[in-house]
Amino acid sequence: MADSIEWTNASADDIVWRFPDNRVKWGAQLTVMENQVAIFYRDGKALDSFIAGRHKLTTSSMPGLVGWLQKKIKGDIFEATCVFVSRSQHQGKFGGRGQTSDLAPLMFHGNFWFRIKEPKIFTNEVVGNQNAFTTPKVDDYLRSFMNEKVIDEFAHYDLQAVFTQLDETSLKVKTNVRMNFERLGLELVDLKFEGIDTTDQYRERLFWLKTGKVDGSSLAGMETMKSAADSLGKSPGAGFGAGMGFMGAVSDAVAGGQRGGAARGTGAPAATGAGAKFCPNCGAELKGAKFCPDCGQKVG
Repeated sequence: MADSIEWTNASADDIVWRFPDNRVKWGAQLTVMENQVAIFYRDGKALDSFIAGRHKLTTSSMPGLVGWLQKKIKGDIFEATCVFVSRSQHQGKFGGRGQTSDLAPLMFHGNFWFRIKEPKIFTNEVVGNQNAFTTPKVDDYLRSFMNEKVIDEFAHYDLQAVFTQLDETSLKVKTNVRMNFERLGLELVDLKFEGIDTTDQYRERLFWLKTGKVDGSSLAGMETMKSAADSLGKSPGAGFGAGMGFMGAVSDAVAGGQRGGAARGTGAPAATGAGAKFCPNCGAELKGAKFCPDCGQKVG
């Protein structure tokens, strides 16, 4: 039975703490430190709250609890959980994997800063509903919550938009998270992405799209050509040059797309001399060079 309630060993990183004894004596002394709020919680509902200072727990100082218990009070003891929450600013981490609107995989991680704005709402929505009565459990819940919102928001953009308009997409993610945090009684102070990446395949695709040398249809042709050449080169009985020979046979269409369609302007097809060699990375004609003039790939 508690006759003195206080959170004395709180560190700067602590978010929430539950007083271990839920049997409290009427007239007990409650001490709340600066940047703390104490909330009495019972049967899934946050009731009376107390700000910094010393408080004597009486029926007059706890109208919410008395009204909830009605005639269930026996003697000078009542049962309720006292939850302390910190109103200081805290830092959390997030990170996960999602995909863009064009189904490109997207890996991300970062940091966010928040504070508890509405302690009662926070106690109901996070502490009580999620059974998160300790700081590690609150951290885990908020990290999962952040990841879900970030994944949902990035799913509205294609890969090129995410990387070329990162400031704009980050702002929209932040706005979406801020609105959802308010529902939890939290204030989002700031959010920063420390890293956003995709797989090697999609990173290469992004490179070609950003150079402006290849449009979407030509890029699809390049990827099909490379995939077919790799498969042909690995097939039983295929010589070392089998895949390269196939690339040379179909490279005219892709090379035409890369060079901006100069031949299309005259109505004449892009011509390739007999014995010409092509870059194994992008399919551009090498013309005797040791490095590809388009992508810089070393050849030979």
